[in-house]
Amino acid sequence: MAGRLEGKVAVITGAASGIGRGTVDLFVAEGAKVVAADIQDDKGARLEEDHKGKARYVRCDVSSEADIEAAVAAASKHFGRLDVLFNNAGTGGARDMADAVTAEGFDSVMHLHVRAALLGMKYAVPVMRAQGGGSILSTASVAGLRSGYGPVLYSIAKAAIVHMTHVTAAQLGQANIRVNCICPGLIATNIFANAFGIPSQLAETRLGAIAEASKNNQPIPRGGLPRDIAEAALYLASDGSSFVTGHALVVDGGLTLGPNGADQMAAFAPIIQALGVDAETLAQMMAPR
Repeated sequence: MAGRLEGKVAVITGAASGIGRGTVDLFVAEGAKVVAADIQDDKGARLEEDHKGKARYVRCDVSSEADIEAAVAAASKHFGRLDVLFNNAGTGGARDMADAVTAEGFDSVMHLHVRAALLGMKYAVPVMRAQGGGSILSTASVAGLRSGYGPVLYSIAKAAIVHMTHVTAAQLGQANIRVNCICPGLIATNIFANAFGIPSQLAETRLGAIAEASKNNQPIPRGGLPRDIAEAALYLASDGSSFVTGHALVVDGGLTLGPNGADQMAAFAPIIQALGVDAETLAQMMAPR
């Protein structure tokens, strides 16, 4: 069913690449006008060219409150209203262990993820309240739900976004403003490259390889793509989810379900061996079926 966002206006941060760009493309295809906020001016220009009259690029560093305020204001300025805010901008951040974190690293990660999302709400809510409602989305992560899926600071920040979603949804429901977040699993984007200092242009040539490499890490045997998250954002932004708020929607191909198949059997291999099962029998038990 096309046109699920017909007549709606959205602001999307981190919009020029990865999940953000995938969401811009889908939102426009479904009838929305979009303010695409990012710091990648060249990609922003191409985005505007691809969606003439339907998407407006605005330079926005989400570590700056003034930039966030301006991006939200651009929706009303250019398109006359604001129905959806998608707080999506972010990176993997510092990879330090707990005993090596720095105050500067902590502040950087928290400002980029948690502070930016809350400030986005700060400026979007008055506009939505005056209109009679709206939908606010944020990108969290499975790293905010389970340990072992991201660096400590990133994981803490994403857990904070999940809880922020709960608290703000309870506060804003009476104003008909819904607040939800999405928890992606392994999605083929530049975030992996950024975490290891690999240039984004080079990383973009390897996204197919990332998807291929991750296809066996979850029960659904394919790599996650930006479109998978964009589809979740579309649902939460649309009137089809009008009775959904305070929800952290996991989109991970089953990653957080735990080991599966041979991996699950491998966890029991030492116990089976301790029971005296010979190597040949063990190999047969662990063989894919």
